[in-house]
Amino acid sequence: MTGESASGMSGPTPENLEAFRQNYLAAFLRYLARRDEAALHYGYELGRSAVADRLGLLEVARVHHDVFLQVLSTVSAEELTDVGTAASEFFLEVLATYDMAQKVFLDGPDEDAP
Repeated sequence: MTGESASGMSGPTPENLEAFRQNYLAAFLRYLARRDEAALHYGYELGRSAVADRLGLLEVARVHHDVFLQVLSTVSAEELTDVGTAASEFFLEVLATYDMAQKVFLDGPDEDAP
């Protein structure tokens, strides 16, 4: 079932949302294992694809929360702080595209940009 906004634009399908969740889980686990720039960059790309697929910010936050809880259930007490920090870093990278889109929406396009 596809949602439709007041502007007539379609929202994400359940399939898109599930695919995003699966990709988010895989990318977050990759970031946890490596904590490198390449894995973090994939989080940024996930955010871009979420915007392109019209996933709302609240849907992305729900996916992050669900994945975070899933991962927390598998780690030891000693790893909680490290996993929490990694989750925050990764989530901020995913949200970067939303932040840029909001700034463009509120401030308008950068007139100095080529």
